[in-house]
Amino acid sequence: MKSLQPENNLPEPTKAELEILQVLWEFGPSTVRFVNDKLNEQREVNYTSTLKQMQILAEKGILKRDESQMKHIYIPVEAEEKTKVQLLDRFVNTLYKGSASQLMMQLLGNEKTSKKEIEEIKRLLDSMD
Repeated sequence: MKSLQPENNLPEPTKAELEILQVLWEFGPSTVRFVNDKLNEQREVNYTSTLKQMQILAEKGILKRDESQMKHIYIPVEAEEKTKVQLLDRFVNTLYKGSASQLMMQLLGNEKTSKKEIEEIKRLLDSMD
């Protein structure tokens, strides 16, 4: 697998930071309160924890903060797809020595892979020929 070297190599977000990014990618620029409310639909998260994590994300350059209004609005710097490509590339390079085929063999050997998912993968592979 060819290593993708993003021109803007942002620091890797933690699991908790990725949860925040998922909310922002799904709903767009948002306040800390909105993000915290969405996170609390999944599990209990303190507002101050969400605030601190979003401030750290802004310090890391992963989020931008719009301070032009009374309530600060946070915006992801990179698009969801670009971030996922960067994280997947790091993951494959680290755990599978850059081998996409080793990753796919691991995934397809997983008992959680449904017949429907396998059929979708076959169609994707056929379309690549």
